[in-house]
Amino acid sequence: MAGGKYNVGVIGYGLSAKTFQIPFITAVPDFNLYAIVQRHPKPEDDARKDHPSIKLYGSAEDLVKDDQVHVVVVTTAPDSHVQLAKLALQAKKHVVVEKPFTPTAAEAQELTDLAKSQGVLITVYQNRRWDSDFLTVRKYIEDGTLGRIAEFESHFDRHRPDPPAESWKAYNTPGNGAVYDLGTHLMDQVVHLFGMPQRITGFVGSQREVNPHGLEDSCTILLHYDKIKMVATVKAAVVSPEVNQLRFWVRGVKGSFKKFHADPQEEQLRKKGLKPGDEGYGIEPEENYGTLNICKNGQILSEVAPTVKPATYAEYYRRLAAALDGDTSQIPVQPEEAVGVIRLVELAQESSRQGRTLTV
Repeated sequence: MAGGKYNVGVIGYGLSAKTFQIPFITAVPDFNLYAIVQRHPKPEDDARKDHPSIKLYGSAEDLVKDDQVHVVVVTTAPDSHVQLAKLALQAKKHVVVEKPFTPTAAEAQELTDLAKSQGVLITVYQNRRWDSDFLTVRKYIEDGTLGRIAEFESHFDRHRPDPPAESWKAYNTPGNGAVYDLGTHLMDQVVHLFGMPQRITGFVGSQREVNPHGLEDSCTILLHYDKIKMVATVKAAVVSPEVNQLRFWVRGVKGSFKKFHADPQEEQLRKKGLKPGDEGYGIEPEENYGTLNICKNGQILSEVAPTVKPATYAEYYRRLAAALDGDTSQIPVQPEEAVGVIRLVELAQESSRQGRTLTV
């Protein structure tokens, strides 16, 4: 149905669906929000009230039986991703899986192979490839401004030393924890820029003094790119009492780029009620711009580095539409890359357990 509308069925109606998926599905004309799976609607939380034109299903099994559903988006907890994605693929639906893809690389590869055998697409929702600050970093790397990169540092640090509120996110279950949650975002960005590393050193555990469920709430991972003589450090901490949190610090032979503050889209979506298309959505205030240091004539000169114009997370679904229309080079996240990121998660955890650097 190249060029037509694709009916989307969303499994789950929590934060991911409401905040990070549905606003962008509905922002792209190629997609129609057709159905939602919500097992237990409540008066204050009812998908039918929020989206009166949808079909509401009580189970994923009922959703995938609907031959009018073309794309299934899995937004549930990570330990259910494999079962639900497999159910949709077996029904010959295209599938988008919220990150993290799966708890294990073997499961990720199984889903990738199943999609190929069924003749459908599978991809993972790594929306932060379209963070404006990451696109700014990417620009300076690709246009040669920084020269050969020696160190790439990327952070999602927060100061949240108290135990998290009771929910599935508070438990150390398969596919949960810092290395799966924020770590997969950070490593995906690095792999997207540089490919897979040759070696990995992981430090995965808890920084919280009180941790009743054994949640791995923090991680620091070194990705060693021996062939290009670079080390990438990705870090997610919950003990970081800073007014301005470091986001990127990239150092090359010709210059460096340093930036504080995260991309504004998540805060705008969750706290300010903005959506794609609203005035100011995705635009970073000038006071949050990064700093560019450039080597010229034996001196290092510093200047403000404006954040690039945001593509916003809607670009993910624009690319997915192009891929469904036949241009598979536009698959927003190639499943093979997503498999590789989960493999890095496993290796980071094993490296941390063994206390040594491992070969990828």
